Amino acid sequence: MKNIFENKNCLITGATGGIGKEIVKNLAQKGSNLFLTSKNEKKLQALSEELEAQYPGIKIQYDECDLSNPEQLPHLIKKIRNKFSSIDILVNCAGIFLLKTLKESTVQDFKNCFRVNNLAPFILSKEFSNDMIEKKWGRIVNIGSSSSYNGFKNGTIYCASKHSLLGFSRALHDELKENNVRVSCISPASTKTEMAKLSTDQDYETFLDPKDVAEFVIFSISFDKEMTIGESRLNRMVPK
Repeated sequence: MKNIFENKNCLITGATGGIGKEIVKNLAQKGSNLFLTSKNEKKLQALSEELEAQYPGIKIQYDECDLSNPEQLPHLIKKIRNKFSSIDILVNCAGIFLLKTLKESTVQDFKNCFRVNNLAPFILSKEFSNDMIEKKWGRIVNIGSSSSYNGFKNGTIYCASKHSLLGFSRALHDELKENNVRVSCISPASTKTEMAKLSTDQDYETFLDPKDVAEFVIFSISFDKEMTIGESRLNRMVPK
């Protein structure tokens, strides 16, 4: 399969998280230029230095940003615009996982979760899809969850946000496909990340490997002819 990722400019949110970091590594290996963002500047710096040493031919930039604070997004976008002429691939990987009963949940919990899981993908997609439309080529990947399709106890806010992200992805794909911009929502089951350790009612050892999830994400957006993968559920083989 032709390497469509070489020299493409990619923006990845949640770049230092379990899944995000593996997606970043896959893109670097394929020769993509990278703009990385997460809340942890030290981890961003360490990841950038690691990749620069391993792949000296690609351009890597990063900026710390708390996506739960919408006021920080204009600064992030300005920084990206200063470093890259355009964005070809956007991966919205940052997410908040919230476990609370409805009674315990607050309006602020709702706002924070939806700001990261929904508002940030909306703002970044709105901004950088313009580049893709102009070029008649682009990829937007939203990392959903098995909770994009199912609900579970104490997950009202989180499940609502992931259902919303799936609906957003479906509608945006239909809107942008005439410009050869493909939007995907990849929804993995519980995955071996630090965030997933909050879910104590499941066996962590049965969770998906983030490397496998990342490889599937890259594979799913590799097709550049007629076929596209609009959404995928990545399930677990849970032993009884």
